[in-house]
Amino acid sequence: MFHIGWFLGNGFGIQPWSPTNGDGPWVGSNVNDWMKPDIYVDLAQHMERAGFDYILIEDTAMVEDSYKGSAETSLRRGIMAPKNDPMPLVPFMTSATKHIGIIPTASTIQYPPYLASRLFTTLDHLTEGRVGMNVVTSVTDRVAQNFGYDQHLAHDERYQMAHEWVDVVTQLQNSWQDGAVVADPIAGVYADHTKVSPIDYRGKYFASRGPLNTIPGPQRQVPIASAGGSAAGRDLAARWDDTMLIQCKTPELMKEFREDMHARMAAYGRRPEDIKLFFLCMPVIAETDEQAQEKAKAIAAAKRTDKAVEYNLWNMSYTSGGRIDFGNIDPDTIVDEIDLSRQNGEFSSIENLFMAQRGKTLREVVATSFQITDLGLVGSPDTVAGKMGEIMEEVGGDGFLLYLPPTRRTMAEISDGLAPALRRRGLIRDGYSGVTLRDHLTEF
Repeated sequence: MFHIGWFLGNGFGIQPWSPTNGDGPWVGSNVNDWMKPDIYVDLAQHMERAGFDYILIEDTAMVEDSYKGSAETSLRRGIMAPKNDPMPLVPFMTSATKHIGIIPTASTIQYPPYLASRLFTTLDHLTEGRVGMNVVTSVTDRVAQNFGYDQHLAHDERYQMAHEWVDVVTQLQNSWQDGAVVADPIAGVYADHTKVSPIDYRGKYFASRGPLNTIPGPQRQVPIASAGGSAAGRDLAARWDDTMLIQCKTPELMKEFREDMHARMAAYGRRPEDIKLFFLCMPVIAETDEQAQEKAKAIAAAKRTDKAVEYNLWNMSYTSGGRIDFGNIDPDTIVDEIDLSRQNGEFSSIENLFMAQRGKTLREVVATSFQITDLGLVGSPDTVAGKMGEIMEEVGGDGFLLYLPPTRRTMAEISDGLAPALRRRGLIRDGYSGVTLRDHLTEF
């Protein structure tokens, strides 16, 4: 049995909205309603019915203008902007459900540790223990400039800063000892002051006196997620994570990644089961295998259109940290000639894009190479369920994170098609035995 979750890859932002923009015909009223809670509540209810551990909500806080030196493409296409703060959305999603966890994103350059610790502890109370915290270091200079930096820190330094950030947050979450809350109305004593202490943290990047001015939530220490695939990112996850989202293009690479993470975890005195590794994938599901194959061909063809190529070049520019403008590189340039050393963004994502692409032109790469793939998961619900089981058996665990357009048709394909097929094979949970997100992650 394996774990399963959903990646809301455009965060609390504009969801698939234009049938002429490559989003397909099932976009509904998203163009006007994406900023309302309805579609996200529907998503949470569908994925809870499917038995998912959690929904992870991406976030970015900028209007990107590194592509061709302008925000025109970002705003015309609605790429990563507009986008709302995901934190207020969390209680909407959990108040309409009973079990599924919700993991919003917090950036180490956007949230001071005390604010983050207090915010996530508050959400832990409001969700009755179903919130997690996706820790990111942010990618581009444009984000950093919105928070007082002239430019973003270098990649590896960002992760040094993130280690310190998580350390402060977790110390604050533990600044109230067990038994500190007395809550005795007869004696008139709420808390035992001897069990509430400052942390007096002073590091290179952060300082915080503490203690936290709210009581521990149901989980006390909110589960941590991250997604860094570089050596620095893997080290952060190995030290702190409870769950990790991972990009790999083949089961062989998935297995290598898992083995590498277990070795890194062991160096920190942690056990393999302490972090649940969720591998990102984009399955293609239809009523029959034949229909799914046709659907996959249509998706592949759509990725070669001018609009898809424009998006992929934009995404490469963003993923480089805004340091390489792929929109101003001749698309017939051999990719071996492109200097990737200037990047300062998602190192592992760029590596995935250009893996095994030597000798190809940029035009060929953007039409055929993608950070996240279907992993061969193409077919009817039963066929895809069987393939998922085979991959997990080969890799050894721990689960999948589905990254699909959040339309109500796609939600139904997963909750009413794929999930029942997985359950018939005994591959995912049939109901929840625990209450909190931490319970779901540690259930098996």
